[in-house]
Amino acid sequence: MDGSDDFTGRIGRFRSGNASPLYIQLQQLIREAIENESVARGDAIPAERDLALDYDVSRITVRKAIAGLVEEGLLTRRRGAGTFVAGRVEKNFSKLSSFSEDMVARGRVPSSSWVSRATGTVSPEESMALGLSPSAPVFRFVRIRYADEVPMALEFSTIAGFCLPSVEAIGDSLYAALDAAGHRPVRALQRLRAVPFGSEHARMLGVDTGQPGLLIERRGFLRDGRAVEFTRSYYRGDAYDFVAELSDI
Repeated sequence: MDGSDDFTGRIGRFRSGNASPLYIQLQQLIREAIENESVARGDAIPAERDLALDYDVSRITVRKAIAGLVEEGLLTRRRGAGTFVAGRVEKNFSKLSSFSEDMVARGRVPSSSWVSRATGTVSPEESMALGLSPSAPVFRFVRIRYADEVPMALEFSTIAGFCLPSVEAIGDSLYAALDAAGHRPVRALQRLRAVPFGSEHARMLGVDTGQPGLLIERRGFLRDGRAVEFTRSYYRGDAYDFVAELSDI
């Protein structure tokens, strides 16, 4: 049994009497299989030609079905690798936590790949965000963040120079390094907005140029009110959900 036969067996066949367009029927089969966990997070979707043969439909029909599920965030395309069942992650805004802590709490394995780490002097924008005087030293870090080896976010962090002993102090977790140095933020202000991924950010995250993403800007503060962190994180819109608990108490 090849991979496409196994996948077909798990999602089932078209139901007789269904008058919906074939691409809608195929979408529904895959959607239901994801919801009832007949196919698992991270499972590969067979190639278009294989699905077209298995279901006796055109490749255009398969392509339209898959594209719709990618738009819904149920499937995700990885450049050069294929199409997979997306593993969505919820980020709760009610608790100040790091990416690594979020992933571990959800049973995922976090990891990072470094794009750059550098020392420098504060820029005008960073000076405003961090309340630092001109020429103050800062550390800058750029990383791709992964969950179970799937790229989830592209993170740009600027840290006030007094917060870390060196640019090499960060291992897997920025907040763990800040905690070890006695400068972990205790509160933060965050702003969220939707953005389309430009070509460079899309390439780094393995998604299509123009795909919707979520930009989170965070400023983290110490108990005494000093700002220590200015981070911009570009999250994949097809892999991340943000939730907030509201109360009138």
